[in-house]
Amino acid sequence: MAIDLKSLNHNQLTDLIARAKARQHELAKERVSKLRDKIQALVKAEGVALDDVFGARAGRGGKARSKVKPKFRNPTTGETWSGRGKRPRWFAAALAAGKKEKDFLIG
Repeated sequence: MAIDLKSLNHNQLTDLIARAKARQHELAKERVSKLRDKIQALVKAEGVALDDVFGARAGRGGKARSKVKPKFRNPTTGETWSGRGKRPRWFAAALAAGKKEKDFLIG
């Protein structure tokens, strides 16, 4: 299938690229699915569990998450924050009142 790219305008070319990427993604998913089916059939034919071959996975991604140590502490309530995610209200209010982040650092 030959497409004359020079005859396409910007919108048509953008659409063509988007459709090509979507098709490429579909093909990759199909390939992985077929491979997964082959592996499961082979393991089943051998009479072994899939976890025995590849090991049990601990949640998504195969890694267990560990807790992050707190980095900041509210001196009045003792509440802590790791510094990740959305700032707690007490921290944001203290910064708005003119305090500095270093005033709340732990150790």
